[in-house]
Amino acid sequence: MKYTTTAESGLSDGVKVLTYAEAGGGKTMLCATAPSPVIISAESGLLSLQRKNIERVYGVGTPGIAYDIPVIVVETFDDLDHAYNAVLSGSFGTVCLDSLSEIAEVCLANEKKATKDPRKAYGETQDKMLHTVRKFRDIRGMHVYMTAKMEYVKDDVTGAMRWGPSMPGTKLSQMLPYYFDEVWRLVVVRDKEGRSARYLQTQPDQSSTAKDRSGSLEMWELPYLGSCFTKILGV
Repeated sequence: MKYTTTAESGLSDGVKVLTYAEAGGGKTMLCATAPSPVIISAESGLLSLQRKNIERVYGVGTPGIAYDIPVIVVETFDDLDHAYNAVLSGSFGTVCLDSLSEIAEVCLANEKKATKDPRKAYGETQDKMLHTVRKFRDIRGMHVYMTAKMEYVKDDVTGAMRWGPSMPGTKLSQMLPYYFDEVWRLVVVRDKEGRSARYLQTQPDQSSTAKDRSGSLEMWELPYLGSCFTKILGV
C-alpha cells in the first residue's frame, strides 16, 4: 500500500479551480497567467488571447505570462474525450476549459439533434458534463482551470439568490461548485473616473458564491493564476 501526505498530495495533484464572471469580465484572459497552459474551448471568442492584446495587458516578455497558447476546439463529448487524451500525452502545466458553459451548450445542441425528447438531451448533457468535470479535475500533476458564465442562481439549501456559475439546466448550475475546492468570482470594479480593475473574490458573501478551502488566499486577490497557485501550494 502506498502512503502519501496532504502536503505531498497537494503538490502532485495541482490546483483545481472554477472561476465565473460576467461576459467580458476577463476570465479567458486569465489563461495567459497560468503555468504552461493549454486551452480546451468551444468558443470562437479567443481574440482576447491574441499576442498583441496579451502584451497590452501584461507587457512584453513578462515572466510567467503565456503569449502563445495551444487551443483544442471541441464540439461534442467525443471531442472532449480526445482532448483529455491529448492533454495527458502532452507536457502542459495547466489545462484550461474555457468555458464550461459554452462547451455544455454546444454539446447540448448536438444531443438535441440525436433525440426527439429535450428532457433526455438535458439529462444526458448533465450526466456527461459532470463526468467530464470530474475526469479533468482529477488529472494528477497538472493545474486545472475551468471557467463559466455567471447568472443569478437559487441556493438549493437556503433558497437565497446569489451570483454563481451558469450552466444549461438548473441542477447543473447548482451542483457544479461542489466539485471544486476553489471557486472564484472574477469581479470588475470601476472608480469614479471610470477606470476599471479586476479582482478574484475567493470567499462567499451575501450576493456571490465563492470558496477557498486551502485557507491561503485573501478575500480579494489579484487576477493572476500563477501567483494564486503558488500561495495555495505554499511553494
